[in-house]
Amino acid sequence: MPNASLRAARVTPLTSPPAPAEALARLERVLLGKREQVTLALACLLARGHLLIEDVPGVGKTTLAQALGATLGLPWTRVQFTSDLLPADIVGVSVFDVASGTFEFRRGPVFTSVLLADEINRAPPKAQSALLEAMEERQVSVDGTTHALAEDFFVIATQNPSDQLGAYPLPESQLDRFLVGIEIGYPDAATERVLLEHGDRRASVRSLEPCASAADLARWTTEAEATHVAAPVFDYVQALLSATREGGSGLSPRAGLALVRLARAFARLAERDHVLPEDVRDVFPALAGHRLTGRVGAGRVTAREVLDRVPMP
Repeated sequence: MPNASLRAARVTPLTSPPAPAEALARLERVLLGKREQVTLALACLLARGHLLIEDVPGVGKTTLAQALGATLGLPWTRVQFTSDLLPADIVGVSVFDVASGTFEFRRGPVFTSVLLADEINRAPPKAQSALLEAMEERQVSVDGTTHALAEDFFVIATQNPSDQLGAYPLPESQLDRFLVGIEIGYPDAATERVLLEHGDRRASVRSLEPCASAADLARWTTEAEATHVAAPVFDYVQALLSATREGGSGLSPRAGLALVRLARAFARLAERDHVLPEDVRDVFPALAGHRLTGRVGAGRVTAREVLDRVPMP
C-alpha cells in the first residue's frame, strides 16, 4: 500500500475559475488611483453595454482600452475619428474582385471585441451614426448583407468637451446607446508622483498576461444577469426614474432597464448574489449623467440632484 504522502502527491490540485476581482486588480495596477472608473468600465462590459469617456487627452483612455483587452484576452482596435472619416472606414467596404468577378467584403475595424472610438465627436454625424447599428444590434449591414459582430463586442468611445472647435455634439439617440459615461480625470498628487518616477503605464500593458478568457467573460455576464434584485430596490429605481421626469424630459424605460442591468453587474463585481440600494446609487451618475445633459425643460436636473432628492431605502 502506498503511504499517505505518496497518495497526496498524486492528487492534482483543482484550479478555481478566475474571478472578476482578479481582473479588477490587474486593471488597477495599470490605471493607478482610478478604482471607481475601472470598476464602472468592467461593470459596463459585464452588463453588455458601451462606455463613453469625456475627458482631456493624456489621462489614460487608450490605456484603459488596451488593458481591458489584454486582461481579458480580447482583441482590440483603435479608430481615430476625424472630420473626413467615412462610414466605410468603420464598418468595411465591398471591393470588386476581378479574378472572381464578384464583390468581396473587406471587414472594417468594427469587427473586433474592444473598439476604441477615439474623439468620436470630431467626426461628422454620418460617420458617428455608422456605429449605431453595431452598438445596438451587434451587427452591421453593407450592400444589403448583414454581418454579425463578436458576441463580446464592446465600444469605448472618447469625446472632447463640446465647446472645443471642430466638435460635433452627439445627439440624444446616440448618447442613449452608451450604457455608462465617465470622466477619468487627473491623478491625485501621490499617484502622479508614482507616474513621474516610474514612467508611462502603457508600457506595463504589453507585459499583461490574460487572467480570463472570452468564456470566463461570458460566465461572469450570465452570473451578473442572475443577480437577485429585491422589490425595495426596484422601488428605488422607479423613484429615481420618476424624479428625472419632473418638469422635463427624463430617463426612458429603456434607461431604467439599463440601470438595473448595470447595478447587477456592479454587485457581481463585489462578489454578491444580490443588488443593494447602494449599488444603484453608486452607478446612477455614470448611467444618467450623459443622458440628462442637454435635456430641455425648466425642471431639468442633474444625476446628483436626483440622488439628493430621492431617499435611499
